[in-house]
Amino acid sequence: MTFPITYVDIRLSIHATEDLEKAKKAVCKLLPEDRIEEIAFKTEALKGHYGNPIVLFETRVKDEGIIRAFMEKLSQNLDEQDKNRILTEPDIFLEKNNFYIRLDKQAALEDKFRLRRDDPVHIRIHFKNKDKERILEFCRELGLTS
Repeated sequence: MTFPITYVDIRLSIHATEDLEKAKKAVCKLLPEDRIEEIAFKTEALKGHYGNPIVLFETRVKDEGIIRAFMEKLSQNLDEQDKNRILTEPDIFLEKNNFYIRLDKQAALEDKFRLRRDDPVHIRIHFKNKDKERILEFCRELGLTS
């Protein structure tokens, strides 16, 4: 079977009230430590709705080895309650051939992976196949769901 993931996008908005380096460190904690040097991040300065400065920190990972290591780390470290939520509410996470996860950046700093809606690290896992059942089956095989 060919590897079913084409790429993984990771994106984080960092507000002026936040420590830029700490936020970047939170993203790096989600990635395989031994491969971080191979991942190119882009940083873009933006303005919020009220003119407040925001830094967009993002990357697209296409290397299969890095993606495999990332998925393994995510599966091993994601909270069991969150894995169960993915299993019982897949429509919240899946759209066409994209699997969306939002993780708590504060928890990531402590090597904990937890789903979070407010001010998260945005992750989009793009699958080659659009079949929802096949995507969920792959997530189960990886241990991403309970």
